[in-house]
Amino acid sequence: MEPRRVVALGASNLTRGFHTVVAASRQLWGRDVEVIAALGHGRSYGSESRVLARTIPGILQSGLWPQLAELPDVPTRVLLTDVGNDILYGFPPPQILAWVEETVDRLERFSNDVVVTGLPLVALQNISAAKFLFFRSLLFPRCRLSFSEVAESANTLNEGLAALARARGARFVPLRAEWYGTDPIHIRPSRWQRAWLEILCGEARPGIDRMPFLEGWRLYAMRPERQQIFGFESGAPQRGVALKAGGRIWLY
Repeated sequence: MEPRRVVALGASNLTRGFHTVVAASRQLWGRDVEVIAALGHGRSYGSESRVLARTIPGILQSGLWPQLAELPDVPTRVLLTDVGNDILYGFPPPQILAWVEETVDRLERFSNDVVVTGLPLVALQNISAAKFLFFRSLLFPRCRLSFSEVAESANTLNEGLAALARARGARFVPLRAEWYGTDPIHIRPSRWQRAWLEILCGEARPGIDRMPFLEGWRLYAMRPERQQIFGFESGAPQRGVALKAGGRIWLY
């Protein structure tokens, strides 16, 4: 059966392309599709993370799990993306893989249709030492890992993700070099449709209708269930926001 719900887990790539994921899901599977996401810039799978003034819990500590348990069972596709952030927070690949495995364990209660994305290894291989230092300082200012240490951990983690996907019967999606530009971490906006359609469906599909600007901005501005801004709680209860063009959204 075609999915009636999409559970999307990730960090900055998912956050930046979330409106594309929602629009694609709605176009592929209808106006009644539900999208439940745990995302956010710099999101960790197992640890609290902070980017600028905003602090959010790890995906495993989010309110997504009790929400899934409360909702009725429907055909569900799961996207498990943006795993590499935790390397730059200093966590070793075995710890990160343990978090991902626990995530998959929990997800198997709700779906056996799981998609796991790899890391952008080719894009990382083409980065210069100066560019690496620039992006590391900009996006992960507390990180002191060298490029060689990050590259080694990324390769180990990518192999572990592929092996975990095979063992659990999940679909593993390698990330294509052509999706990236100067920024070796984030998919280029001009490639969002192509990339997310392949991640969602596993195959090339015709382009999707562009989401109305105001709806896309509304999605980006939605508050998740839990976050802190400058140390103050600034979350919002999640009851499922119905979009005018169709689809219902929860953010964690």
